[in-house]
Amino acid sequence: MLTIGSRGSKLALWQAEHVQSLLAAKGVPTRIEIIKTVGDRVQDVPISTLGTKGVFTKEIEDALLANEIDLAVHSLKDMMTTLPDGLVLAATPEREDPHDALAGVLKPGARVGTSSTRRAAQLKALRPDVEILEIRGNVDTRLRKLDEGQYDAVVLAAAGLRRLGLAGRISHTFDVAEMTPAPGQGALAIETRASGPGFDAARLLHDEQVFTAVTAERAVLEALGGGCQVPIGAYAEVFASTVHMRAMIARDGEIFRQSGDGHVSEARAFGLAMGARLK
Repeated sequence: MLTIGSRGSKLALWQAEHVQSLLAAKGVPTRIEIIKTVGDRVQDVPISTLGTKGVFTKEIEDALLANEIDLAVHSLKDMMTTLPDGLVLAATPEREDPHDALAGVLKPGARVGTSSTRRAAQLKALRPDVEILEIRGNVDTRLRKLDEGQYDAVVLAAAGLRRLGLAGRISHTFDVAEMTPAPGQGALAIETRASGPGFDAARLLHDEQVFTAVTAERAVLEALGGGCQVPIGAYAEVFASTVHMRAMIARDGEIFRQSGDGHVSEARAFGLAMGARLK
Protein backbone atom coordinates (compact mmCIF):
# COMPACT_ATOMS: atom_id res chain seq x y z
CA MET A 1 0.00 0.00 0.00
CA LEU A 2 1.30 3.44 -0.96
CA THR A 3 1.30 6.42 1.41
CA ILE A 4 0.04 9.86 0.36
CA GLY A 5 1.39 12.86 2.26
CA SER A 6 -0.91 15.83 2.79
CA ARG A 7 -1.46 18.90 4.93
CA GLY A 8 -4.23 18.53 7.48
CA SER A 9 -6.64 21.29 6.46
CA LYS A 10 -10.11 20.31 5.27
CA LEU A 11 -9.29 21.39 1.71
CA ALA A 12 -5.90 19.64 1.65
CA LEU A 13 -7.51 16.44 2.92
CA TRP A 14 -10.27 16.72 0.30
CA GLN A 15 -7.55 16.93 -2.35
CA ALA A 16 -5.63 13.96 -0.94
CA GLU A 17 -8.81 11.90 -0.61
CA HIS A 18 -9.78 12.83 -4.17
CA VAL A 19 -6.44 11.51 -5.46
CA GLN A 20 -6.86 8.47 -3.22
CA SER A 21 -10.25 7.70 -4.80
CA LEU A 22 -8.90 8.19 -8.33
CA LEU A 23 -6.06 5.78 -7.58
CA ALA A 24 -8.45 3.29 -6.00
CA ALA A 25 -10.44 3.30 -9.25
CA LYS A 26 -7.19 2.33 -10.98
CA GLY A 27 -6.64 -0.52 -8.53
CA VAL A 28 -3.97 1.24 -6.43
CA PRO A 29 -4.60 1.11 -2.64
CA THR A 30 -3.28 4.01 -0.55
CA ARG A 31 -3.32 5.52 2.92
CA ILE A 32 -3.03 9.21 3.87
CA GLU A 33 -0.51 10.64 6.31
CA ILE A 34 -1.00 14.19 7.60
CA ILE A 35 2.11 16.37 7.75
CA LYS A 36 2.20 19.85 9.31
CA THR A 37 4.06 22.56 7.39
CA VAL A 38 5.41 25.87 8.67
CA GLY A 39 2.50 27.60 6.93
CA ASP A 40 0.11 25.53 9.05
CA ARG A 41 1.97 26.04 12.33
CA VAL A 42 2.41 29.82 12.09
CA GLN A 43 -1.02 31.44 11.77
CA ASP A 44 -0.56 34.82 13.47
CA VAL A 45 1.57 36.64 10.85
CA PRO A 46 1.16 37.35 7.11
CA ILE A 47 2.50 34.53 4.94
CA SER A 48 4.73 37.02 3.10
CA THR A 49 6.65 37.73 6.33
CA LEU A 50 7.58 34.12 7.09
CA GLY A 51 10.86 34.59 5.26
CA THR A 52 10.83 31.23 3.52
CA LYS A 53 9.72 29.76 0.22
CA GLY A 54 7.61 26.64 0.02
CA VAL A 55 5.87 27.38 3.32
CA PHE A 56 3.16 24.81 2.55
CA THR A 57 5.36 22.14 0.93
CA LYS A 58 8.84 21.82 2.50
CA GLU A 59 8.05 19.38 5.31
CA ILE A 60 6.06 17.19 2.92
CA GLU A 61 8.93 17.17 0.44
CA ASP A 62 11.31 16.25 3.25
CA ALA A 63 9.10 13.24 4.00
CA LEU A 64 9.25 12.20 0.34
CA LEU A 65 13.03 12.44 0.31
CA ALA A 66 13.21 10.39 3.51
CA ASN A 67 11.06 7.65 1.94
CA GLU A 68 8.41 8.19 4.63
CA ILE A 69 5.68 8.74 2.02
CA ASP A 70 5.32 7.72 -1.65
CA LEU A 71 3.27 10.58 -3.08
CA ALA A 72 2.52 14.16 -2.04
CA VAL A 73 -0.64 15.99 -3.06
CA HIS A 74 -0.38 19.79 -3.22
CA SER A 75 -2.30 22.73 -4.57
CA LEU A 76 -0.01 23.41 -7.52
CA LYS A 77 0.01 27.14 -6.82
CA ASP A 78 1.78 26.43 -3.50
CA MET A 79 4.71 24.65 -5.17
CA MET A 80 8.05 26.25 -5.97
CA THR A 81 9.09 26.32 -9.62
CA THR A 82 12.32 24.49 -8.75
CA LEU A 83 11.86 21.21 -6.87
CA PRO A 84 14.40 19.57 -4.54
CA ASP A 85 16.86 17.22 -6.22
CA GLY A 86 15.35 13.77 -6.56
CA LEU A 87 11.71 14.96 -6.66
CA VAL A 88 9.50 15.53 -9.70
CA LEU A 89 6.06 16.85 -10.56
CA ALA A 90 4.82 13.42 -11.59
CA ALA A 91 1.23 14.26 -12.51
CA THR A 92 -1.31 17.04 -12.86
CA PRO A 93 -4.86 15.60 -12.80
CA GLU A 94 -7.90 17.33 -14.28
CA ARG A 95 -8.12 21.00 -13.25
CA GLU A 96 -10.89 22.66 -11.23
CA ASP A 97 -12.15 26.25 -11.77
CA PRO A 98 -9.01 28.45 -11.87
CA HIS A 99 -10.71 31.79 -11.12
CA ASP A 100 -10.59 33.97 -8.01
CA ALA A 101 -13.93 34.40 -6.29
CA LEU A 102 -15.51 36.85 -3.88
CA ALA A 103 -17.60 35.92 -0.86
CA GLY A 104 -19.47 38.87 0.62
CA VAL A 105 -20.23 42.31 -0.80
CA LEU A 106 -17.90 44.94 -2.23
CA LYS A 107 -19.82 47.93 -0.90
CA PRO A 108 -18.11 51.36 -1.04
CA GLY A 109 -15.11 51.33 1.29
CA ALA A 110 -15.51 47.60 1.92
CA ARG A 111 -13.06 45.82 4.23
CA VAL A 112 -11.75 42.93 2.15
CA GLY A 113 -9.73 40.04 3.56
CA THR A 114 -6.98 38.30 1.58
CA SER A 115 -3.53 36.91 2.36
CA SER A 116 -2.44 37.19 -1.29
CA THR A 117 -0.41 40.17 -2.47
CA ARG A 118 -1.48 39.28 -6.04
CA ARG A 119 -5.18 39.47 -5.20
CA ALA A 120 -4.70 42.59 -3.10
CA ALA A 121 -2.90 44.47 -5.88
CA GLN A 122 -5.44 43.60 -8.58
CA LEU A 123 -8.44 44.27 -6.36
CA LYS A 124 -7.03 47.66 -5.36
CA ALA A 125 -6.58 48.50 -9.05
CA LEU A 126 -10.21 47.53 -9.72
CA ARG A 127 -11.61 49.19 -6.60
CA PRO A 128 -9.31 51.87 -5.13
CA ASP A 129 -11.93 52.64 -2.45
CA VAL A 130 -11.73 49.27 -0.66
CA GLU A 131 -9.58 48.57 2.39
CA ILE A 132 -7.40 45.47 2.05
CA LEU A 133 -6.92 43.56 5.31
CA GLU A 134 -4.73 40.52 6.03
CA ILE A 135 -6.59 37.29 6.76
CA ARG A 136 -5.17 33.87 7.65
CA GLY A 137 -6.71 30.46 8.25
CA ASN A 138 -8.39 27.78 6.17
CA VAL A 139 -11.48 28.34 4.02
CA ASP A 140 -13.93 27.66 6.87
CA THR A 141 -12.07 30.03 9.20
CA ARG A 142 -12.08 32.83 6.64
CA LEU A 143 -15.78 32.43 5.94
CA ARG A 144 -16.50 32.40 9.68
CA LYS A 145 -14.60 35.68 10.09
CA LEU A 146 -16.64 37.10 7.22
CA ASP A 147 -19.89 35.97 8.82
CA GLU A 148 -18.84 37.48 12.16
CA GLY A 149 -18.50 40.88 10.47
CA GLN A 150 -14.72 41.18 10.73
CA TYR A 151 -14.71 41.69 6.94
CA ASP A 152 -17.27 42.80 4.37
CA ALA A 153 -15.86 40.40 1.79
CA VAL A 154 -13.05 37.89 1.31
CA VAL A 155 -11.31 36.77 -1.87
CA LEU A 156 -10.67 33.04 -2.23
CA ALA A 157 -9.89 30.53 -4.96
CA ALA A 158 -13.10 29.37 -6.60
CA ALA A 159 -11.59 25.87 -6.79
CA GLY A 160 -11.35 25.53 -3.03
CA LEU A 161 -14.92 26.67 -2.48
CA ARG A 162 -16.25 24.31 -5.13
CA ARG A 163 -14.24 21.35 -3.85
CA LEU A 164 -15.65 21.86 -0.36
CA GLY A 165 -19.23 22.16 -1.58
CA LEU A 166 -19.30 25.89 -0.84
CA ALA A 167 -19.95 27.25 -4.34
CA GLY A 168 -23.10 28.86 -2.97
CA ARG A 169 -20.93 31.30 -1.00
CA ILE A 170 -19.53 32.80 -4.21
CA SER A 171 -21.04 36.25 -4.79
CA HIS A 172 -18.80 37.15 -7.75
CA THR A 173 -16.29 35.33 -9.94
CA PHE A 174 -13.52 37.53 -11.29
CA ASP A 175 -12.73 37.35 -14.98
CA VAL A 176 -9.08 36.47 -15.67
CA ALA A 177 -8.66 39.80 -17.48
CA GLU A 178 -9.48 41.74 -14.30
CA MET A 179 -7.92 39.38 -11.75
CA THR A 180 -5.39 37.00 -13.27
CA PRO A 181 -5.10 33.83 -11.16
CA ALA A 182 -1.94 32.54 -9.53
CA PRO A 183 0.12 30.20 -11.73
CA GLY A 184 -1.32 26.72 -11.28
CA GLN A 185 -4.46 27.88 -9.44
CA GLY A 186 -7.20 25.25 -9.51
CA ALA A 187 -4.73 22.50 -10.43
CA LEU A 188 -3.51 19.69 -8.21
CA ALA A 189 0.09 18.50 -8.21
CA ILE A 190 1.22 15.00 -7.38
CA GLU A 191 4.88 15.13 -6.39
CA THR A 192 6.96 11.97 -6.08
CA ARG A 193 10.50 10.70 -6.18
CA ALA A 194 11.88 10.51 -9.71
CA SER A 195 11.08 6.81 -10.01
CA GLY A 196 9.36 4.03 -8.11
CA PRO A 197 5.82 2.86 -7.26
CA GLY A 198 4.67 6.36 -6.26
CA PHE A 199 5.75 7.82 -9.59
CA ASP A 200 4.16 4.97 -11.53
CA ALA A 201 0.86 5.38 -9.67
CA ALA A 202 0.80 9.16 -10.16
CA ARG A 203 1.28 8.81 -13.92
CA LEU A 204 -2.05 6.97 -14.11
CA LEU A 205 -3.78 10.28 -13.27
CA HIS A 206 -1.78 12.62 -15.50
CA ASP A 207 -3.59 15.10 -17.78
CA GLU A 208 -1.16 16.32 -20.44
CA GLN A 209 -3.27 19.34 -21.45
CA VAL A 210 -3.37 20.61 -17.86
CA PHE A 211 0.38 20.00 -17.60
CA THR A 212 1.05 22.05 -20.75
CA ALA A 213 -0.99 24.98 -19.42
CA VAL A 214 0.57 25.01 -15.97
CA THR A 215 4.06 24.57 -17.42
CA ALA A 216 3.60 27.85 -19.29
CA GLU A 217 2.18 29.55 -16.20
CA ARG A 218 4.94 28.36 -13.89
CA ALA A 219 7.58 29.44 -16.41
CA VAL A 220 6.34 33.03 -16.01
CA LEU A 221 6.89 32.68 -12.28
CA GLU A 222 10.32 31.15 -12.88
CA ALA A 223 11.37 33.99 -15.18
CA LEU A 224 10.37 36.57 -12.59
CA GLY A 225 12.03 34.71 -9.71
CA GLY A 226 8.82 34.70 -7.69
CA GLY A 227 7.49 32.50 -4.90
CA CYS A 228 3.85 32.10 -3.97
CA GLN A 229 3.77 35.49 -2.21
CA VAL A 230 5.09 37.66 -5.06
CA PRO A 231 2.20 39.49 -6.83
CA ILE A 232 2.42 37.49 -10.07
CA GLY A 233 -0.48 35.99 -12.01
CA ALA A 234 -0.59 33.72 -15.05
CA TYR A 235 -3.36 31.70 -16.64
CA ALA A 236 -3.02 29.59 -19.79
CA GLU A 237 -5.55 27.71 -21.89
CA VAL A 238 -4.78 25.08 -24.51
CA PHE A 239 -6.61 25.11 -27.85
CA ALA A 240 -5.44 22.29 -30.12
CA SER A 241 -1.74 23.10 -30.69
CA THR A 242 -1.90 26.63 -29.25
CA VAL A 243 -1.38 27.90 -25.72
CA HIS A 244 -3.06 31.24 -24.98
CA MET A 245 -1.91 32.95 -21.80
CA ARG A 246 -2.48 36.12 -19.79
CA ALA A 247 0.09 37.16 -17.19
CA MET A 248 0.60 40.06 -14.76
CA ILE A 249 2.90 41.43 -12.13
CA ALA A 250 2.26 44.26 -9.68
CA ARG A 251 4.84 46.75 -8.45
CA ASP A 252 4.46 49.99 -6.49
CA GLY A 253 0.71 50.09 -7.04
CA GLU A 254 0.90 49.52 -10.80
CA ILE A 255 -0.30 46.43 -12.69
CA PHE A 256 1.73 45.30 -15.71
CA ARG A 257 0.03 42.81 -18.05
CA GLN A 258 0.96 40.67 -21.05
CA SER A 259 -0.97 38.22 -23.21
CA GLY A 260 -0.11 36.09 -26.20
CA ASP A 261 -0.06 32.72 -27.94
CA GLY A 262 2.56 30.00 -28.11
CA HIS A 263 2.87 26.44 -29.39
CA VAL A 264 2.13 23.56 -27.02
CA SER A 265 5.53 22.01 -27.76
CA GLU A 266 7.25 25.14 -26.45
CA ALA A 267 5.06 25.89 -23.42
CA ARG A 268 7.96 26.52 -21.02
CA ALA A 269 9.91 28.69 -23.48
CA PHE A 270 6.72 30.65 -24.19
CA GLY A 271 6.15 31.26 -20.49
CA LEU A 272 9.78 32.26 -19.91
CA ALA A 273 9.56 34.77 -22.76
CA MET A 274 6.35 36.29 -21.41
CA GLY A 275 7.92 36.53 -17.97
CA ALA A 276 10.95 38.24 -19.49
CA ARG A 277 8.71 40.82 -21.16
CA LEU A 278 6.99 41.53 -17.87
CA LYS A 279 10.35 41.84 -16.16
